[in-house]
Parts: sequence; C-alpha cells; structure tokens
Amino acid sequence: MKVLQPLCNFFKAVQSDGRISVNHIGGYAALLDYRARHSMQNPVRTFSHEIMALAKITSNFTYYKCIRELSEYGYINYTPSYKKTKASRIYFLEG
Repeated sequence: MKVLQPLCNFFKAVQSDGRISVNHIGGYAALLDYRARHSMQNPVRTFSHEIMALAKITSNFTYYKCIRELSEYGYINYTPSYKKTKASRIYFLEG
C-alpha cells in the first residue's frame, strides 16, 4: 500500500484542479511506476523516452508540456538535464 499512497494523494489533490488533464494523470502514474521500479528513489533520474513509453505518450511536445506543468503546479519538481546523454531528475514532493 505504501507504493499506492502517493497515487491516492495525487488523485485527491487533482480532483478539484481543473488544469489537470488525462495526460498529466498518465504522466504522473508513469512516473510513480518508474519510481517504484527503482527502489522508491527520490529523485528519480530518467530519460523522457522511458516515461513516454510507460505513459503511452507519443509526442515529445506533449510529454515536456505535461512534465513542465506538473512541476509548475507543484506536484513534482522537474530538473531537466538539457543533454541527451544525461538523465533528468524528477523529485516527488512528499508530505
């Protein structure tokens, strides 16, 4: 249940947030799944193509918009690497 709690908290938070779309929900769920597969690290280091595949997002524009907005809205903290060979960091805000 510890792994599911962040997703439950996210759904509770976004219930009244009209800015959140299905892309945000899918992206966040994919990030949580990726995090669970990597020993619940915080931050996780990931490449966009890894999360895009999990979230079934096919457009780079959609992915980056979704992740940037999740960060702007306060659901995660996204630190892009701007380098193809270096993973970006995604921090999960807990508490």
